[in-house]
Amino acid sequence: MDVLLNSTLLVTLSEMGDKTQLLAFSLATRFKRPWVVMAGIFVATVLNHALASSVGSWISTHIPAQTLALVLGVTFILFGLWTLKPDTLEEGNGPSGLGAFAATTVLFFLAEMGDKTQLATVALAAKYQSILWVTTGTTLGMLISDGLAVFAGEALTRKISMQKLRWAAAGLFFLFGGISLWSAWGLS
Repeated sequence: MDVLLNSTLLVTLSEMGDKTQLLAFSLATRFKRPWVVMAGIFVATVLNHALASSVGSWISTHIPAQTLALVLGVTFILFGLWTLKPDTLEEGNGPSGLGAFAATTVLFFLAEMGDKTQLATVALAAKYQSILWVTTGTTLGMLISDGLAVFAGEALTRKISMQKLRWAAAGLFFLFGGISLWSAWGLS
């Protein structure tokens, strides 16, 4: 249960203000079909994060525990620093001629490639060695934060400070990094 909760919480907070959350808001306002946009986000996230979790799980079985804990500690701290830098969404036309579902699925899958939430999913799967629960948790986190953008984007940006949410997410990454570094030190 810790895997699911930690994966969900970490991604929910780190996704606040991320480019894919901005993309969710943009697609929802463009297509005016929030449930179809959410379905596309779901499919893209499951595919992307299942791939990332598989890579993370594979890494955890091929790298010694102390080295893995050290790398994960540094990685989580770097993600924390990355989280503090606000993302922007560079508007493009996107895949033309696609409907709301296909456009959302394609754009989200591509936007997540190399994004901090995808890389965090790799790291979480390496840490917990659970493809299913990490993928489930990170997908729930994406759906929560992107669902807020799709269904309540404009109202939320007036009430919640994105800077405070970024600091909270960075704090979680720093905590995970510190725990991993402490674990690496204990393994020596």
